[in-house]
Amino acid sequence: MESLEPKKLALIRILQILEKYSDREHHLKQEEIAAILDREYGITVERKAIGRNLSLLKEAGYDIESDRRGSWLDSRLFEDAELRMLIDGVLSGRHVTAAYSKSLIERLCSLSGVYFRAHVKHVYSVEEWSKTENKSVFYNIDLADEAIESGKSLEFDYNKYGTDGKLHKTASHTVTPYQMLLRNRHYYLMCCNAKWMDVVFYRMDRITNMRFSSAPPVPLNTLPGYEHGINYRTLASSLPYMFSGKPERIEFYVESYAVDDVIDWFGKDVTFSEKEGRIKASLVANVKATEYWAMQYLNAVEVISPASLREKIAENLRKGLEKYGG
Repeated sequence: MESLEPKKLALIRILQILEKYSDREHHLKQEEIAAILDREYGITVERKAIGRNLSLLKEAGYDIESDRRGSWLDSRLFEDAELRMLIDGVLSGRHVTAAYSKSLIERLCSLSGVYFRAHVKHVYSVEEWSKTENKSVFYNIDLADEAIESGKSLEFDYNKYGTDGKLHKTASHTVTPYQMLLRNRHYYLMCCNAKWMDVVFYRMDRITNMRFSSAPPVPLNTLPGYEHGINYRTLASSLPYMFSGKPERIEFYVESYAVDDVIDWFGKDVTFSEKEGRIKASLVANVKATEYWAMQYLNAVEVISPASLREKIAENLRKGLEKYGG
């Protein structure tokens, strides 16, 4: 049979065949490689040529192993476990549309062989996950990244979902962007709002019509609490939910079974002490965010201070009882 492709492409085609059809559990004999070369690429080569090309690939640094059962690609850019982790991240990310998620997962699967794809059943369930319908998310990310790097301001419309399940504009904002953060399965834009002159967080999948602004940027180190830049450890632990506002010292009693949850949400910079048989937690966090968090853990947490937070939670409980006839 006359080759459909030049034989000089055989080297790279053999590498692609190993990437697609081989792994530590699936080895390919030289005659099997030759058959795939012929079937998929129309390249006809002798068995000895297969052996020479395999040797060349090994000399070039590719991690190809061979034994009596055949040859295989022993390592890849990503291990299968790493690809699964990346795919799960794409699936759980609500800021990515369903169509883009499926396309991205397909490309991640292509980084492994055909046998990996057979085990990734949830690739085909992406439509069942809760996803944004905002198709401009990745454009927003690119534009925000450029603005951060070049020190420019941004303008955009901010939206919220209505009862019709569609996004509706609620306001327009002019901001100086500082960082993009992934939190609670959503991307947030950390920035200074020109109107309030304070650090706020906007969900990227709620932003539309983003563009550069001529407004002068506000340097981060001119804002209270950020004189030395962003402390990512403090930022991650003080904001269980992405509310703006300066963190404060908060204390609460917590049941022993929920200590793990406290560390999970606020990190290890939490001081625990025991008083009269009760565990007291002390930490620095955003008050508004902690209010929502404490309501979630009502059965395990009792806020002690600040008094304003304790009273706010009590007020929430009173209103809740009124609604439920308590």
